[in-house]
Amino acid sequence: MDIQEILSRSLAKPLETIREHTNKVKSRAEELREMKYISENQYRLLELACEYHDYGKLNPEFQNRIKNKTKFNNEKEVGHNILSTYFIDKNRIEDREEYLKVLYAVLNHHFYTDNLQVLENEKKLCLDLLKDFEVQKISLKDIKQLKSNIDESFDVLTGLLNKCDYSGSGNYPIEYLNNFLLKSLEELSYSWNELQEYCIENRDENLIVVANTGMGKTEAGLLWIGDNKGFFILPLKTAINSIYKRVSQDLIKSEIEKRVVLLHSEAVDYLFSNTNDSYESIKNYIGEGKALSIPLTISTLDQIFNFVFLYPGHEVKLATLSYSKVVLDEIQAYSPDLLAYIVIGLRKIKDVGGKFAILTATLPPFIKDCIEKEIGPIKYEKFIKGEDRHNLKIENSEIDADFIYSHYSENGGKTLVVCNTVKKAQEIYKKLKEIGIRNEEVELLHSKYLKKDRLEKEKKILEFGKTEVIGNKIWISTSLVEASLDIDFDFLFTELNDLSGLFQRLGRVNRKGKKSVERINAFVFTEINKNLFINGEKGFIDKDIFTLSKVALSEVDGILSEEEKYSLIEKYLTSDNLKKSSFMDKFNGDKNYMNQIWRGRFEKEEVAKRFRNIISYKCIPYKVYEEYQDMIDELVDKYETSEGFEREEARIELNMYTLGLGIYEKGKNATLKQLGREMVYFVDGEYSYELGFERAQKEKEEGISFDNFV
Repeated sequence: MDIQEILSRSLAKPLETIREHTNKVKSRAEELREMKYISENQYRLLELACEYHDYGKLNPEFQNRIKNKTKFNNEKEVGHNILSTYFIDKNRIEDREEYLKVLYAVLNHHFYTDNLQVLENEKKLCLDLLKDFEVQKISLKDIKQLKSNIDESFDVLTGLLNKCDYSGSGNYPIEYLNNFLLKSLEELSYSWNELQEYCIENRDENLIVVANTGMGKTEAGLLWIGDNKGFFILPLKTAINSIYKRVSQDLIKSEIEKRVVLLHSEAVDYLFSNTNDSYESIKNYIGEGKALSIPLTISTLDQIFNFVFLYPGHEVKLATLSYSKVVLDEIQAYSPDLLAYIVIGLRKIKDVGGKFAILTATLPPFIKDCIEKEIGPIKYEKFIKGEDRHNLKIENSEIDADFIYSHYSENGGKTLVVCNTVKKAQEIYKKLKEIGIRNEEVELLHSKYLKKDRLEKEKKILEFGKTEVIGNKIWISTSLVEASLDIDFDFLFTELNDLSGLFQRLGRVNRKGKKSVERINAFVFTEINKNLFINGEKGFIDKDIFTLSKVALSEVDGILSEEEKYSLIEKYLTSDNLKKSSFMDKFNGDKNYMNQIWRGRFEKEEVAKRFRNIISYKCIPYKVYEEYQDMIDELVDKYETSEGFEREEARIELNMYTLGLGIYEKGKNATLKQLGREMVYFVDGEYSYELGFERAQKEKEEGISFDNFV
């Protein structure tokens, strides 16, 4: 019987033949070709990989298992992906390397085992399972070459095959076409500024661009992406949520579910709490986003750049990035380990044909050097002219509530206080209340609030922070408000962390440059708790960067122009000045390590941990449980007794009563308990809507006083 007739009669799934499934997968490859996401040569190899990828399911053990619904038997079976390699017709592929690429893709489109090892060691079993078919020879030389001579192009073909296979199996589009972004931007009827025009003119280039806060970097990044597949990556979830809201409500407006998606670890919870959509529709929407089918993705770093760890399955992301454009916003905000992952990731994206643009308000020269040392020269431009926005006063002391109170009592206005830690922010809030600030005139926002309270506070600060809003109030926060939040205050009081972070914070004051700078509008306090300096596993501020930043600020008194800000960064934060810093030690160590890892070294779950500088634990303070016990117990009961989407809705609502705490904040007396079907730490401590979570006094007295949770 002809092989094609056998394929048409044999099952790939209970209700689908191998031929039917293969045709669906091949149609996805054709769609990528029509969208011009892949070249003709890529399509030719991908079409072959799609054709052969499931031929191994013809083996009798698989067919019996599908019909009788039995489990995989390790003693009698070999994975169908391994068996499929024996059907690849070498006569259809003249070039040996191209044959090896197709062989590699088919072999590795599943990764339940060490595929090469099985292919090498189980030859007799493979041939026995395929004895009824005409098969090809796979030589020991083929296997040896696959072990030693592969590059990213092998991974890209494997990822493209997997992407086609997943889309065909899941019956969702492999890609929604981006034919809307430029039209949506044009409908804004804006006159593009020089930054935005530059991004339009250099769409085919990899870019590093430095531009003033408020110049429209979001629009510039979107204009650079144009009508291509794009990823917009930012460091903070708060900023990501804000930009997603802007893009989906003010820019794209219609058919959001096919055009732009939000991706981070709490995206489902955020959308469920901020839209009227059902959990089912949100879950399906995020599912297509995670499958990388939606044209524009607004995301955290870990959702995309984890591919650098080469975990089984990473190939889909690398393949997608090979025809995508990636915008990285505020790259200077990342820690040295994350910066190492970014640098390795950008090199790989460039190598496989993707494009990237780094758009940032500040860029220390040492970070630019780190990137270009790995990747090579990148087209670089800066747009730092403009109206003077900031009149600074440097205070060589710790941030002081009395100082803030005195200024607010005399001047009023929209006042922003930014502290380096939650603990310090809470202290300033308490002291201001003690001095006499009224409840309605001060509010606190940081990371240690219940999700339901934090979401409410984020909405409030974004509303109050609009340029057109005039008011008198003090908002106290942490680095949560540092980057990419479109808020505009009149006065800033801030602790120093580093020069780049400071200038980011300044971007939340006189954001549009429309206000007078005749009087001081920013006060910078340069004395901080020395425990915040990096020391082993503790601390998060690099002492060398902090010291250089403090020296730089000794030159500042009064109006600081945009040009002068950048000059200070270029003068002080250089590679020479920081070559012996803990930041560079950590960056170089992680980068060198990443350059040496091999495929399959990590599992995906293990990779996720490496994208968390501070491990976060899901917690409920005992006092919160006591206050909301009836509501929590009702949600737990709903979670345990319901199924499907109703259960997931209960889970999200239940999570609204939790908060994330670091290992030091959780304390050693925390108790791990099951809440519904999840494990949650119950912790001692105070909690209020005003202050958020505070550790129990007994934990502080026992010496757990270090605070590095921002």
